[in-house]
Amino acid sequence: MLLAQTTSKLSPSESTMVQSVDAQNGAAIALLERLVDINSGTMNLPGVVAVKDVVAPQLEALGFKIRWVPMDEVHRAGDLVAVHDCPAGTGKCGERLLLIGHMDTVFETTSAFQKYSVVPGTNGNTVTGPGVNDMKGGLVVMLTALRAMQVAKVLDHAEIRIVLSGDEERHGDPVSISRRDMVDAAKQSDVALEFEPGVRLKGVDTASISRRSSTSWKIETTGKSGHSSQIFSERMGDGAIYELARIIEAFRAELPEPGLTFNVGLVLGGATAVLDADKLGGVATGKANVVPPVGLALGDLRTLDDAQTARVEATMQAIVAKHLPQTGATMIFDESYPAMPVTEAGHGLVRKLNGVNASLGYPAMAELDPMLRGAGDIAFVAPYVSGLVGVGVMGEGAHAEGEIAFLDSIASQAKRNALLMYRLSLEK
Repeated sequence: MLLAQTTSKLSPSESTMVQSVDAQNGAAIALLERLVDINSGTMNLPGVVAVKDVVAPQLEALGFKIRWVPMDEVHRAGDLVAVHDCPAGTGKCGERLLLIGHMDTVFETTSAFQKYSVVPGTNGNTVTGPGVNDMKGGLVVMLTALRAMQVAKVLDHAEIRIVLSGDEERHGDPVSISRRDMVDAAKQSDVALEFEPGVRLKGVDTASISRRSSTSWKIETTGKSGHSSQIFSERMGDGAIYELARIIEAFRAELPEPGLTFNVGLVLGGATAVLDADKLGGVATGKANVVPPVGLALGDLRTLDDAQTARVEATMQAIVAKHLPQTGATMIFDESYPAMPVTEAGHGLVRKLNGVNASLGYPAMAELDPMLRGAGDIAFVAPYVSGLVGVGVMGEGAHAEGEIAFLDSIASQAKRNALLMYRLSLEK
């Protein structure tokens, strides 16, 4: 969806911000390399803290009050919380802004992907490294934009809260604890900007105002065990694996609808089936001539909104309940990421962003199809504030070794964010 944009000139303060971003470019790239070379896989808690130790002093230098919230109770590193108060009093500096992001990556210390480098043959514009795109590039964009506001002397007149989690890639449970700081900040804010990666389609930058949910699920099936010559008999029944296969095939046939995806990622079954502690694998035993008594499957479910989630989960449970002879099955859904639906307030933010684009001489940004984004932390704050998704660096290949970021997008995204935050701070 491409929304109309208005044309306006840059104010003197905005011109100063644009010039400041350009002047910071070399330092911004150097900071990106420094951050990427710190391994901060979610479960490398000291590494996440090391990223915090780089970012926190820079926010303090911008006038933010810093607070580190350890998350020992959910076995994660913690949250970096920063607050820039409005000097005139709470709520008197226009829209109250919430900036969110994360310091961790999916690349643990065991990964072979550990260092920042320039991708050959890209004229120095494309770089690779763990988290360069998701989302250490976003941290750099955020800091560059805020510094430009400081140089233009407009940061002092903005009310901003920042929450950077240390566990976005594998959030700690329960989320009532691991996302407590983010939700509390949202309740004191009006607009959220999420500095996760942006999306560039065929060379054109896009805007996003929604995220689909992400819910993991587990099915366990049971059956009677005995000699395979008796399978399908009244006494023996169909066995646990056929029951599991029935359920999975019924999902494939009966669930599809717009905006929904559902995946089966791991299946085990046999005489025994036991998951590893990290749920990334397991061990099954069995024989060709023995009817299997146990089966299990793990998967995920992604939806456009929470109403769709509830409806689809109910349908899945109804399918699970229709057992084959002499079998049983149970299904559980794990606490995970809710959906962030498309809203009129979100469309309004894109119109404001495209007003910024017009002032900068950039093309208008079309709204990205929600099917092209995964889940993210902004969905936890969406019930309280409108927001823009993925205002960080542009790149590709997030979560895969070799992920990349486009260095030219640091400046363009920092300018967009600085001007948007400034204009929002003048509203009301």
